[in-house]
Amino acid sequence: MSDPKIPKVLVVEDDMSIQLIIKHSLGKQFQVFSFTNGLDALAFLQEGSLPDIIISDLNTPEMGGLELISQLKMSGFFSAIPVLVLSGDENTETRIKCLDSGADDYVVKPFNPRELEARIKAIMRRTGKFFLN
Repeated sequence: MSDPKIPKVLVVEDDMSIQLIIKHSLGKQFQVFSFTNGLDALAFLQEGSLPDIIISDLNTPEMGGLELISQLKMSGFFSAIPVLVLSGDENTETRIKCLDSGADDYVVKPFNPRELEARIKAIMRRTGKFFLN
């Protein structure tokens, strides 16, 4: 059973070690839901589970991060959910493409879990989702 007072983070990441790092580092302050691809994550959303933020890798099977962002932003129902891209791709053009597509932030792997948490909190403060210290 989910607690509506605890912010929900949806993670789309096919690397299980990265999933575990995110769950471990965010699990004390957030409810973390993980999927290995964008298609399963989209199905989760369509079942009525609305996270406060989505963290997505770009290169996941079946539906990658850019396609997921595109699907979310085209939807009137999901378009306001902030998206943070977490990717090993350091290319500036890729970052620009993600931000232009609707991503709210872009973090390069390997990442510092504390920086990821700080960026999530900053996005959530900016969007008014939750006030987090």
